[in-house]
Amino acid sequence: MIRGYVIRHSMTESNASGRYAGKRTDENLSPEGISLCLDRIYPQTDVVYTSPMRRCIQTAGLLYRGKKPVIREQFAECDFGIFEGKNYIELSDEPKYQEWIDSNGTLPFPGGESREEFQARCLEGFSLCIEHCIQYQYRTFAMVIHGGTIMSILDGFAVPHRDYFDWQVKNLEGYEIETDEKQWVIGSHEIYIRKEGSDIWK
Repeated sequence: MIRGYVIRHSMTESNASGRYAGKRTDENLSPEGISLCLDRIYPQTDVVYTSPMRRCIQTAGLLYRGKKPVIREQFAECDFGIFEGKNYIELSDEPKYQEWIDSNGTLPFPGGESREEFQARCLEGFSLCIEHCIQYQYRTFAMVIHGGTIMSILDGFAVPHRDYFDWQVKNLEGYEIETDEKQWVIGSHEIYIRKEGSDIWK
């Protein structure tokens, strides 16, 4: 079995103000976000994967010091289109926002990505990481990625299945997971949850 930790990046200013910060917003961690990283000790791993975005790379650098991350472009956060950089108060008079809310998030983001497009690239990125682990015989990995990226991966591969929004986590929380590399090679792509939430770093 290959064991991994999928971790949402630490706090940013957009997170603190409830703004949609997606693929178009490549922001740094906030001072609070940096401080939060220093309070936690995560299990060390053979390899670390990240999104190409600064908030993930910076978080990985603080949690896994001295380990150069493997960057996966597919793990970038969703493109939120016209919602980017705004919070729900600023969007309250936007008809397209209400339509999106009423659809339970199933409609594409206006001017951005659909959930299907976003999830497809996240699953591709995760599969490449597992193949990389198998190739180099890594037994443990960490992924420092985005909340939406985690939701997409686990909605697609986790057993037993949960709905997309049931996989939401706070900053610096996530899941300890396992997958059977022998089954993965023959096409059975399943993830099993061992721990979740803040338990992964306790």
